[in-house]
Formats: sequence, C-alpha cells, structure tokens
Amino acid sequence: MVVSFKNNMEMKKSVVSIFITALSISAFTQTKLPDTPMRTTEGKILKLSDLLSNNKPVVVSFWATWCNPCLEEFESIAESYNDWKKEVDFEFLAISIDDSRSTGKVKSLASGRRWPFVVLLDFNQEIKRAMNVTEVPFCFIFDKKGKPVFRHSGYVPGDELIILKELKKAANE
Repeated sequence: MVVSFKNNMEMKKSVVSIFITALSISAFTQTKLPDTPMRTTEGKILKLSDLLSNNKPVVVSFWATWCNPCLEEFESIAESYNDWKKEVDFEFLAISIDDSRSTGKVKSLASGRRWPFVVLLDFNQEIKRAMNVTEVPFCFIFDKKGKPVFRHSGYVPGDELIILKELKKAANE
C-alpha cells in the first residue's frame, strides 16, 4: 500500500496520529494489575487482586515523593476524599515508585499529610513496568470487575474532577 501526502505537514499529522494511537493501545495491553504482593507504609502485605475483587471501582495512582505534581494531585484529592466517598463507594491506591534511596520518605510524607487512602510501595517498579507507566503522576481507574476503564497522565488543577467523573461512571457500569 502506497500513501501519498500533499505536503510535509500532512505527513507529520499522520505520523503523530499513528504514534498517539499506538500509545493508547499499549497503555491498555495490560488488562489487569499484576498480582504482585506489595507492602503498605505500615508493613502490611497486600495482594492487588484482593483490592480489585471487592466489587467497587479502584483508582490506582502511581507517584513519587520527588514529584511535585503528584503531591499537588494527592492534596486536592485528600481535601475532597470524604465527599467523594459519600458519592461513590471506591478504593484509592497510591503506589509509590520511589527507589531504595527515597522509599524511607514515603511513610513520613503520607502520614504527615494525613492522606486518607492506602499508600503502597513498588520498590522494584514491577507494577509500574507491568502497567506501562512511563511518567508520574499516572492514574488508572478500574471498574467493579477489575477491568481498566480510564487512564490519565500528569496533573493540572481540576484533573481531580475528571477522576471523580470517571469514577462515578465506573461505579455505574
């Protein structure tokens, strides 16, 4: 098949479109979270499959202590968390991708900011790699059956409202 382009700009737009489509497909090639045991900041071991099998939507947000947009996002969500819980029965998992040098900061940061959600540690970044997460913050929403239905990269103020909207949709599916 031969494709001809009228000009260089048309070709660039086509290449960008193909690239974006490929990224979208690759982000959802993983259909569920790997069942890797993870630790909470309190040292409790949790299996991700247990958290996704409770018949409610789950937000999984990848973050790091050195990521300012991550911290801004979590502060915004923490402020509205109790109101969200009144509207939607859901779980929120904050998965830290901090390495061994910065993992020690995770617990003190999360408890100091009094985040109301579960904070997990992805020491070896196994979950991050399995989910094709390339940057943080990166958020997934899984429906009540554990299927990914939404993904979002980055954070600007107001993105938390998009997450709430998608969370409500996932709860009603």
